[in-house]
Amino acid sequence: MDYLKIKLNGSDNKEHTLKEFKTKMILYFYPKDNTPGCSMEAQEYSSYKDDFEKVGYKIIGVSRDSIKSHLKFIDKMKINFLLLSDENEELCKAFNVLKEKNMFGKKSIGVERSTFILNENGEIVHEFRKVKAAGDAKRMLDLVNEE
Repeated sequence: MDYLKIKLNGSDNKEHTLKEFKTKMILYFYPKDNTPGCSMEAQEYSSYKDDFEKVGYKIIGVSRDSIKSHLKFIDKMKINFLLLSDENEELCKAFNVLKEKNMFGKKSIGVERSTFILNENGEIVHEFRKVKAAGDAKRMLDLVNEE
């Protein structure tokens, strides 16, 4: 599980590895700060943050955006959880969330919206790919509440 050792800068101005958290977590990858779907998803996760914490889960969002971008996004959307900046795409590659996208005939590599549930040891318990932004947080909360 080499992905546990990858160091990324966080929106709290600290460097983090997933290994350090030693808690269950919802780790979700999203394409871009301040886009409609990503904003909706982040706001939903923010609204359920207390509910996730009650059952022992930490929420962490990851995109390729810079910390500067993350801080603006957090301020604008009132996000209340940690965002990690993966500008070098290390964690994105480790979780295999970079996919070829085709927008108006132009091909590019982008983040496929994906959510992972990790246990206290950082092991992937559930993985969801090609996630729809709307309702992702509620679906994850319902799932962890069933456990």
